[in-house]
Amino acid sequence: MKKKDVLFGLYDDEEILLKAVKEARAQHLDIMDVFTPFPVHGMEQALGLAESRLHIAGFVYGLLGTLTAFLGMTWIFTKDYPIIFGGKPFWAVPSFIPITFELTVLFASIGMTVSFYIVNGQGFGVDNPTLDDRITDDKFCLAFDKAGKSEEELNRLRDFLKRTGASEVHEKTIEKK
Repeated sequence: MKKKDVLFGLYDDEEILLKAVKEARAQHLDIMDVFTPFPVHGMEQALGLAESRLHIAGFVYGLLGTLTAFLGMTWIFTKDYPIIFGGKPFWAVPSFIPITFELTVLFASIGMTVSFYIVNGQGFGVDNPTLDDRITDDKFCLAFDKAGKSEEELNRLRDFLKRTGASEVHEKTIEKK
C-alpha cells in the first residue's frame, strides 16, 4: 500500500484557481495535481500539459471498426453465404455503408472509453481516494506533494495557497492500494 502526504487548498471559484495555478507555475512550484468538479477552460495550458493523444487512439479504434465491418460483410456476402438479393451483386458496397458506419462509431466510442479509464487508473474495482468529498461537488483543489519538503517550504506553500484565494488549506495522507 502506497502512502502519500498531500498539502492542498480548496478554492470556491474556478477563475481564482486558474490564476493560482498560473502564479504557481510562474514561481516554479511543483504542482502535484488540480481537482475540479467540471472541466475548466484553459487549465491544461495553465498546467503546461501536453495535448491528449486520445484522438489518435479513437482514429485507430474507428479504423478497426471500419475494417471489421467492411471485411466481415465482404467475406459473408461473397464467400460464406453468397445470395443474390433483388438483383444486387454479391459485393454490393453501397449497402455496406450503414453497418460500416455504425461499427466505426461503436468501436471508436468503446475503445476510447476503455483507453481513458485505463490511462487514468479508473474503472471497476479501482478505489481512488479523494482529498475532500466537496471536490466532486462545488470546490476546486490545488494539491502539492509534501514528500521531501522542509517545514519552511511547507509554510511557504501554505502561505501561497492562502494568498492566492484558497478558502481552506488542509493536509492529508492518502493510501492507495
